[in-house]
This record gives sequence, C-alpha cells and structure tokens, in this order.
Amino acid sequence: MNFSDWLHTFCLAVIQGLTEFLPISSSAHLILPSQLLGWEDQGLAFDVGVHVGTLLAVVYYFRREVSGMAMAWGRSLGGPCDAEGKLAWLVVLATLPAMFSGLMFAGLIEQYGRSVLVIAAATLIFGVLLGWADSRRQECRGIRELTRRDAVMIGMAQALALIPGTSRSGITITAALMLGFERQSAARFSFLLSIPIIFGAGVLQVARLSEQGSGAHWLQIGVGTLVAGLSALACIHLFLKWLDRVGMMPFVWYRLALGVVLLLVWLAGPGGLV
Repeated sequence: MNFSDWLHTFCLAVIQGLTEFLPISSSAHLILPSQLLGWEDQGLAFDVGVHVGTLLAVVYYFRREVSGMAMAWGRSLGGPCDAEGKLAWLVVLATLPAMFSGLMFAGLIEQYGRSVLVIAAATLIFGVLLGWADSRRQECRGIRELTRRDAVMIGMAQALALIPGTSRSGITITAALMLGFERQSAARFSFLLSIPIIFGAGVLQVARLSEQGSGAHWLQIGVGTLVAGLSALACIHLFLKWLDRVGMMPFVWYRLALGVVLLLVWLAGPGGLV
C-alpha cells in the first residue's frame, strides 16, 4: 500500500466514525470521495472493520448503561422488570421495524436507492424535517418516560434510514423530538438503538464476506477500525456535551448545503442535465 491508500483509509474511517452518530447521513458523505475525487471502494472487509470500530465506541461510551440494561433484561426473564430492564426491552422493540424492513427491502434499496439523486433528496428532505422537529420541540419527557408506543414510533422512523441519505441518528432523534422528548434523551436513545443495528449490519457483512472470500489487507483494516472507533468516541462525547448549547440547527443547515452539493454533482454527471 502506498501513501495515497493510507490517506484514503484514514479519511474514510474518520468519515464513518463521525457520520455514524451525527445526524448528517454517513452515506451522503461516503459517496462524495468516489464522486468528486475518484476514490475506489475500500472493500467489504474494510466496511466490516469500521463498523466494528463504531460499535466498540458506542458500547464503551455507554458501558454502564449497557451493562446495567443487559443484567436487568436477564433478570426480567424470570422476575419483575425494573426501569433498566424496561429500557432494554424497549430498545429491542424499537429495533424490530428496521430489522424486518431490512430483510424485506434490502435488495430493493441496494438496486434503486444508491443513486446520488436519491441520497441528495433524502439529505434535504429529512434535514428539513429535523429542523422542524427541533424548532417545535416541547422537551418535557425524559428517557425513563419512554413507552412501548414511543419505541414503536421511533423504531418505524429508524426503518426509514434504509433509504440512503436519511441518517439513522437523524431520523430517530427527529421522531423522539416530535414525541416530546428532550434533546439529551432523544440522542441517548438513538445511540442505544445504534448498538443492535450496527451489530446486525456487521453480522450480515461478515456473512457476505465469508461467501466472497477475502484478499483483505489486515493492517489497513486494523488501522481503519481504530481510527473509526476513536473518531466515533470523540463524536459521541462532543455531540452530547454541546447538544443543548447548539441544538440541531447547525446540522440542519449543514445537511441543506450538503444536499445542494450532491444535487450539483448529480446534475454535472452523466445521468444529470449537463
């Protein structure tokens, strides 16, 4: 591997680590290097590695909550369910819509949803929706007030993230804000929801990788995993720290600008108008 390959590895791992949890769409950002700079796809093994990195980051950051929820969930199988056990069950419930939608529509999305135009449109539309939800928020509910109805509604919103450009974190935070949750609770539940989703996506990628075989550069993958994990960890910490101060509008304006750039890329390409 030459310097250019290492630069691509580092940049793509940072992009994955940051955009996995910020409400700005990872697919919208990962398509830009290939469209604007001509970078080649790093391969399925690299995708698995950076997803492992982001998964380890979110589990580590919420390690106390995750361990408490896991133990409480286990206790609830044979006895009463406390607040942490209830939250664990609600995470499971909210994961089901995306899981079933992924199994049913993954092929369709893969075939028709990867175009620059679709990603640009989703980036703009769901960015506007995030801004509307944040401006109309009531912020009267905390994460402990989450109900089964809330979990289903947020889970159904999460299923929309199968559309590239939507942003999984963005759409789940949007749904939680619309349901009256405070920003911190909306973000924290979104991050907890990411754990089974990233894990499930990683399992599917590993299955595909085992079918295809691997001529992977393991040092490159290891570096990508480490960089993605560290950038994701920093992203989660800073996002939660600054969230109440800056709100969602900086991300909304960023999404609008990004969506316009993607539209221009599409118009300038062979499938566009010029």
